[in-house]
This record gives sequence, C-alpha cells and structure tokens, in this order.
Amino acid sequence: MTAEVIIEGGARLDPDPLRAAVLGEVHARPFTALETPRRILHFAFDTDARAAAADRRALSDFCARRGLDPLKDGAKHHRMTLGGAILRWEQHSEFTTYTWEFPSEAATPFSPTASSVATPMASLPQPGPLLVALDLHLMPAQKDMVFDRWFNRGSIAVGGNSEGDALFATDFQIDPDGFVRILLTDRGMSPERTGALVQRIIELETYRTLALLGLPEAQRLAPSINRIEERLAEVTEEMRRSDQLVDNHRLLDELTALAAELEAGAAASHFRFGASRAYNEIVQLRLQAIGDRKEGDYPTWSSFLARRMQPAMRTCASTAERQATLSEKLARAANLLRTRVDVELERQNRDLLKSMNERTRLQLRLQTTVEGLSVAAVSYYVVGLFGYLAKGLHDRGVPIDTTLATALFVPVAVLGIWWMVRRIRKRHIAGSE
Repeated sequence: MTAEVIIEGGARLDPDPLRAAVLGEVHARPFTALETPRRILHFAFDTDARAAAADRRALSDFCARRGLDPLKDGAKHHRMTLGGAILRWEQHSEFTTYTWEFPSEAATPFSPTASSVATPMASLPQPGPLLVALDLHLMPAQKDMVFDRWFNRGSIAVGGNSEGDALFATDFQIDPDGFVRILLTDRGMSPERTGALVQRIIELETYRTLALLGLPEAQRLAPSINRIEERLAEVTEEMRRSDQLVDNHRLLDELTALAAELEAGAAASHFRFGASRAYNEIVQLRLQAIGDRKEGDYPTWSSFLARRMQPAMRTCASTAERQATLSEKLARAANLLRTRVDVELERQNRDLLKSMNERTRLQLRLQTTVEGLSVAAVSYYVVGLFGYLAKGLHDRGVPIDTTLATALFVPVAVLGIWWMVRRIRKRHIAGSE
C-alpha cells in the first residue's frame, strides 16, 4: 500500500512521511471473528525497547523455522495458525501480548485446566516479566448457570452487553494455575460481534492491570513524601528563629537537598502515574463500549471496579498532586531563605565597604602627614647641600654671604620639593586610574 495519491495522467502527489503510519494506525489491531465455543488464553509481558526488539527477532525466527507467515518489518501485530490453535501477537509501547485461540467442546467452563491448554506457549521464549495471564472461556448460554462454582462469591462481578446477547462473569482473582478467569456466554451473537466483545474484554483486563502498576509506586514514594513534608515544616519554623548567616546557609543547603530528593522521585514516577491515568481512561472507555448491563443480584463490572480500582487511581493522582504542591512549597521556602541570605550578604558587604572607606581615609591622612615630613626632610638635605655649595664658592673668593644665601634658599627649596612631590603623586594617581 502506498501513501501517494495518483491522479489520472500519471501525476503523483508526494505524501507526508507520517501519512501511511497515521492511516495504518486506525487498522493496526482489527477485530477478528470468533465462533462459539472457544478457549482463549491471553498473556501480556512487560517489555522495554531492548526486550521488544529481542522478542520480535525470536518470533520472526519461530515463524521461519515452522514455515509460517513471516513477520513484516515494523508490524505491530501478527496472526498465525499453529495446528488447531491460532496465535495473535501484538506489540505495544511498554508491553507485548500473546493471545491463543483454542477450539473448545467442553460443556464445563475452564475444563481442562489452563496450564494444560497453554503448553504451546512454552515453545516461545518469554519476552519479559509476566503482567497478565487471562483464561477466557467462550461458551453457549446455559440455563441456570451458577457462577459461584467457578468464582469467589465475595468478589464475583457479572454483566451483560448493551444488546443483551452476551453475559460475562469474573472475580478478578488468580486461580490455582495463576490465571484470571473470565466466563463469556453467547446468547446469539454473530461471529463478528463475538470477536469484538472478546477483544474489548481482553483489553479491559490488560489495561486494568497496567493501570494498577502506579499504586505500588505511590506506596513506595509515600514515606519519602511524608518525611519531606515534616522536615519542610521544621525548616520553615527554624527560619523564623534564625538570624545568623551560617544558620541560613545550612537551612538553604537542607532545603536544596530535600528538593533534589523530591524531584528525583517525581521524575521516576512521572511516566508511571501518567500511564496509569491513561490506562484507567481506556478501561472506562472499554466498559462504556461493552455496555455492562446489570444481570441478577451480582454487581456489574463497572460498579465492582469503581469500588476496587478507583481508590488506587485516586491514590496515584493524590501522590502526583502532593509531589507538585510540595515542590512549589520547597521552591518558595528556598527563594525566601535565599533572599534572606542575599540581604545578609549585602549588609556584610556594606559594612565591609564602610570599613574599607574608613581605612582609606586614615591611610590618606597618614599619607598627607608622611608627605609633609618627607618635604621637610628632603628640603633639609637640599638646603644643606646648597649651604655646602655656597660655602665652597665663598672659600674660592666669590663674594657671597653663605648664611644669607642659605636662608634665602630655604623657601625656594621647600616650595620646589613640595611641588615635585605633589606632581609625582598626581602622576601616580592618574596612572592607576
């Protein structure tokens, strides 16, 4: 099949690269007609990307060795016939399913046992950890059928489809062979309607199990969230009493560690909680599609799952909400404490600058005093040298009064030395700027 559009005359319209995938998704998992009676065993395995690829290779080799229809590249489902049984393989985003359809002539439900019927599954390698093992027995309707013979009376749930031509019962519990049993009685359905109903029931049980995977994650995170909430209350109380920078730094470090621990848990559980919410929505959609009419005195599947499943879903939603709320509280507390630390640092910097200004002022005064003393000392030596010069000239016969000349030179020397020192200082200041 091509996604191109061919116009009369040979012209072609190039499709978007995703057009074929989008159009094919609608028909990715079609309903298959089923004749009554049938025994259907359904398995769902947890598979990540690596396990899914290995499972695809194993199934392809299995088909090649037995001369079965080959598995197409990129196919999400494959159907094959093995003797009298039919195997339907499907690969989803995080799990892989194997659904076996066996003919059944037994008048007694779930006879023979599921473990003896499931022997063909042993010829295939297990793709990953087992999530779902379902034993669905499709039988003609019988008069006065007593479901208590095959299900736990305290957990049994019975429903009929919207048209009233099918009755399905289960207790959602594991039997001695490890399977969840579902009994489906046919009251006159066509093979097409039977196949559609069976697939919806299988999907309902599969997605119910996958939705509940979020509950253990919520229970695992609950002690950590409780401890972080309690410690946050203690830290905020300590913040009210602390006024030392070292204490604020310590509290800020602790808040940062609590936020990191919370975000690590939220990041690890984000996908699981989101997947549980999506799977739960699919379960509700499947229940709506089935119809689930009340039959007799038994509770319907919808009411049973509402009592047993919805509390778990609310726990997951509550845990995710607590994580988000607690993250916001930690962020606000950390921002408040960080502001206090910044204000304290600014106060310390202000005091430090004030102290530096005071020291600079004292240094300037000391420098002025030293400059005055320096001018006096240098002037004294210069005047002394001038006196020696005048005395030498006088001894050589130059008519000069050495005492008067030296006295007159004193102000000239002082002013000259002062002007020179001042000029040197200005030059140094200009150079540093």
